Amino acid sequence: GIIRVKSLSPSTDVGALAKKVLEECKLIPSSRLPQVEQLLYYLQTRKTSPVEGKVEKKEKKTVKPRELTPFEGMELNEEASITKVDEYVELLYEGIPEKIRGSALILQLARNPDNLEDLLHNEAALGALARVLREDWKQSVELATIIIYIFFCFSSFSQFHGVVSHYKIGALCMSVVEHELKRHDVWREELRKKNKSAPENGSLRRDQDKAQRKYQGLLAKQEQLLRVSLYLLLNLAEDTRTELKMRNKNIVGLLVKVLERDDEELLVLVVSFLKKLSIFLENKNDMAEVDTVERLARLIPCEHEDLLNLTLRLLLNLSFDSGLRAKMVEVGLLPKLTALLGDESNRQVAMRILYHISIDDRFKGMFVYTDCIPQLMQMLYEHGEDEIEAELISVCINLAANKRNAQLMCEGNGLKMLMKRALKMKDCLLMKMIRNISQHDGPTKSLFIDYVGDLAAEIRSEEEEEWVLECLGTLANLTIPDLDWELVLKEYNLVPYLKDRLKPGSAEDDLILEVVIMIGTVSMDDACAAMLAKSGIIPALIELLNAQQEDDEFVCQIVYVFYQMVFHQATRDVIIKDTQAPAYLIDLMHDKNAEIRKVCDNTLDIIAEYDEEWGRKIQSEKFRFHNNQWLEMVESRQADESEPYLYDNDNDNDRTDLFYSADGITPGDGSVSPDFFSDLQAQNGDLHHPG
Repeated sequence: GIIRVKSLSPSTDVGALAKKVLEECKLIPSSRLPQVEQLLYYLQTRKTSPVEGKVEKKEKKTVKPRELTPFEGMELNEEASITKVDEYVELLYEGIPEKIRGSALILQLARNPDNLEDLLHNEAALGALARVLREDWKQSVELATIIIYIFFCFSSFSQFHGVVSHYKIGALCMSVVEHELKRHDVWREELRKKNKSAPENGSLRRDQDKAQRKYQGLLAKQEQLLRVSLYLLLNLAEDTRTELKMRNKNIVGLLVKVLERDDEELLVLVVSFLKKLSIFLENKNDMAEVDTVERLARLIPCEHEDLLNLTLRLLLNLSFDSGLRAKMVEVGLLPKLTALLGDESNRQVAMRILYHISIDDRFKGMFVYTDCIPQLMQMLYEHGEDEIEAELISVCINLAANKRNAQLMCEGNGLKMLMKRALKMKDCLLMKMIRNISQHDGPTKSLFIDYVGDLAAEIRSEEEEEWVLECLGTLANLTIPDLDWELVLKEYNLVPYLKDRLKPGSAEDDLILEVVIMIGTVSMDDACAAMLAKSGIIPALIELLNAQQEDDEFVCQIVYVFYQMVFHQATRDVIIKDTQAPAYLIDLMHDKNAEIRKVCDNTLDIIAEYDEEWGRKIQSEKFRFHNNQWLEMVESRQADESEPYLYDNDNDNDRTDLFYSADGITPGDGSVSPDFFSDLQAQNGDLHHPG
């Protein structure tokens, strides 16, 4: 074993410390005092290597299961000697008590790494130990524990894994674990039966207490055996081929079963093992098959610092799977994880798991029922002007996409605080969060009226594109009826900027798209639509439509602008008489995308009502299309059927109204307000969460 001497410094009294080491460590005989003193003196004077000094910086500590120490009932009052190994091996050929004594003496030697080399070459000893383990492990838990412990000592060093495999100890340990878990089920069942009968008389009560004590005793011994067996398997799993063999023997199922135990050291070991396994997809899928997440949820929170940290890191690995995320929410982990946001040492992992959960639309709303949002807002507030860590702002961006969350974020002076900080630091991610908040209809939208000027002032070609995108996206969401957009556009001279940005390739596509959406939003205002139409924005949009005809999102938003322009009396003439927009709309009337068809139809209905000539063109196009479809259907039927159908061909071909009916959503006189299209607003690109 390793003895950590924490109190050693240049001023330490080495003699006194050596005596203390001997008292503490029963394995070192008192005759060794001079050697211990000599060793301590060497440690005291040795210079620490420069490498060690560098590592001192706070690094992510990897939590490892605690070193195994000899279990109770395994200490011997005699000292083993490497020269007497053959005598100890002879004991392995006698009864169980002698076998226990012989193997315990060998274990005492194996726990000192210096002896492993000698033992490795003693095939008689290792062969005998492996044979006894195979034949007698069911006879005696102590014996099994001691012998597996000896092989565990070898498994702690990669270079000795060969000998452990050679004697097939790994496979044996799997059988031991499986068998012990079955035994445990039997004990529990017996105990349950005993406790079921009501303890009226004293002797029955005594009997039950005795059974309970017996169970506790068996449990303690069994957990030692499980711990040493699983630790040995964990060491062997270093080799992924060996790990695969374990998977085929259901290692995941066994480990998850052990998760219901209470012994913390055993749990640390099991969770470490599961965490190592969870890196591979197949193992993660095995974990999804059994109730891993439920069992882990019980451990959060727990007093044991390492266990808590490991459990969270295992959950983080599992949270990449959307089914397992759903399970985490179902077993009530959301409030538990939220509660850990205040815990410095676990905040970051908890936040990452929350981030994964917040990606799923179906869970965003669940955060409302925890105190997560006030905590996140507090953290943002406390950051002052420091950079916000990625996990925190990403969770906030995702959660802001939910209406109820967004309302919570704006409570108090939430929006003011966010706005002030974002504008001061020109923080794109914070503005992305604000943009997500701005997309929700209802009371939150009107809070933005105070910031329209601040945001409009940022829409300039001198600013970073990414920053302008978020500010513009926020403005474009502000479909507020009583907002005087004409005034805003004039005061901040936005028309030239918007028109400039419509040129294909003038900026990244997502910024150009946002400009189109912004034009759609401000065109709801009569005067604004007129001002834009005058500036020649429609030909610019048609050119963009040609360039982006493959991109449904672009096409839909451009057509929506046409709808706005046709909708207003002031701009209807310009778009119908002076531009090619109607022809493009007729082209798009039968687009594969339902959303585009809907906007086109509504726009064309208004045009048809307003302009007779276009009305006839639109009607004949609808007829032509339906007629073609009809003929195609007839031809394909004739090809399918040997019987030719008999058609009555005396129809009046001018009865075009049989072939189509306007979908009746928008009356031709345009009396439906553009609010009808509010469902289109959801398409404005805010669904691109940071993934």
